[in-house]
Amino acid sequence: MSNLFRKKNIHDLVAESQETSGGMKRTLGPLSLIALGIGAIIGAGLFVRTAAASAEHAGPSVTIGFIIAAIGCALAGLCYAEFSSTIPISGSAYTYSYATMGELIAWIIGWDLILEYAVGAATVGIAWSEYLNNLLVNVLHVGAIPYQWCHSPFQSTPDGLHHGIINLPALFIIFVLSLLLIKGTQESALINNLIVIMKVTIVCLIIFIGWQFINPANHTPYIPEATKYVDPHGITKSYGGIMGILGAAGVVFFAFIGFDAVSTAAQEAKNPKRDMPIGILGSLAICTVLYILFAHVLTGVATVEDFRTGGKEASVAFAITKYMAGYSWLASLVTVAILAGFSSVILVLLLGQSRVFYSMSKDGLLPISLSTLHPSFKTPYKANIMIFLIVGFFAAFIPGDIVGDMSSIGTLFAFILVCAAVIILRKTNPDMPRQFKTPLVPFVPLLGIGFCGAMILGLGWTNWLRLFVWLAIGIIIYFAYSKKNSKLNKTDTES
Repeated sequence: MSNLFRKKNIHDLVAESQETSGGMKRTLGPLSLIALGIGAIIGAGLFVRTAAASAEHAGPSVTIGFIIAAIGCALAGLCYAEFSSTIPISGSAYTYSYATMGELIAWIIGWDLILEYAVGAATVGIAWSEYLNNLLVNVLHVGAIPYQWCHSPFQSTPDGLHHGIINLPALFIIFVLSLLLIKGTQESALINNLIVIMKVTIVCLIIFIGWQFINPANHTPYIPEATKYVDPHGITKSYGGIMGILGAAGVVFFAFIGFDAVSTAAQEAKNPKRDMPIGILGSLAICTVLYILFAHVLTGVATVEDFRTGGKEASVAFAITKYMAGYSWLASLVTVAILAGFSSVILVLLLGQSRVFYSMSKDGLLPISLSTLHPSFKTPYKANIMIFLIVGFFAAFIPGDIVGDMSSIGTLFAFILVCAAVIILRKTNPDMPRQFKTPLVPFVPLLGIGFCGAMILGLGWTNWLRLFVWLAIGIIIYFAYSKKNSKLNKTDTES
């Protein structure tokens, strides 16, 4: 049983992070890392999930849900910052847990991170497909892509006349961005930086212009009375009150997924001990302010009923077109910028997932071929190809609302383990040099665990069940393949 919890040597990891030959290129500075974080954060969560959380859970108090989600992310972000500056190596929470809680927990969190990065990328790919149709119809004024070619087989039109077959646009964008990541991290970061400038500008325009169109009646009452309702899938959900706000926090938490993806690029940062905390906490702080202001404006401009009926995935463009007379150009600009913005989110999430697979492969927990670097580009291209197949499958065949909530609960679970890992590492390696220290340990990590646990509670039993089933599949794979192929296991056997 003890070998299930064998740990990687902290000092070996630090030494590995300082290697410069034969590994991935160090090309990212602090501004690129902040842009990488913003590139991942501002996307489907903000432009799609804000309206969904308002309609299904909290009404205008979705802003409070954003604040709760931001606090949970900030607490976890402080823990990520300590780890990424102390152990600046690819793998994110997977690597941190391997060094502190042992191999089985590391495998569980690595498997769980697939929910965050791969399933998250699929969710944004589906949203990209929806906004592409919005662009074709409302901006370019050409016909929409036929329903069956841009929806999953589990979806049909309200009248039941058309059924989805495959989401081809989502599959296409994931394929293109996978090719870009194979080409190189520096090239990917450059394109991401340009997109970040564009979409931050658009968010600021919506906030500044939309503020004058806020209808105070849409914010009354700010916290709706607590009620229960049955959604289209037959599941009872909470609306309004404390549970409604917690449910909204769990949903909009998806909007923050991505800041931790910065930590997966630690091995490609020029000065990771200084730059990683700046990238993680800087991107999180900028996006939190924008999110709260954006949610306040959006819920003030349009009604909750709009988000339940006409808005749906293209809710932002819908609200501008319906309520902000004279700004149809902004709706068109938003649609173009959102498409580009979604692309940068997918790019960073695919980057994060490939680096987690790279680390797990180097440790023997996944096939060794996934850590093979391209001879010219120095990127884990085989991992990128495998991830394209996984993400492409989810994006092409699974509905967006299901994969979105799966991604949120997977990330929250990962955050809880990272917060716990900081406490453990402080006990087991108290004298280890730390470039950045999480303040008030164990209070801050315990508070992070509490906030993330509360958001998991708000997501409901169906998502708890999906997480349990996903982790059960992961445990089976670990005992069938990963345990016996682990490099640590082979070292123990040889000794």
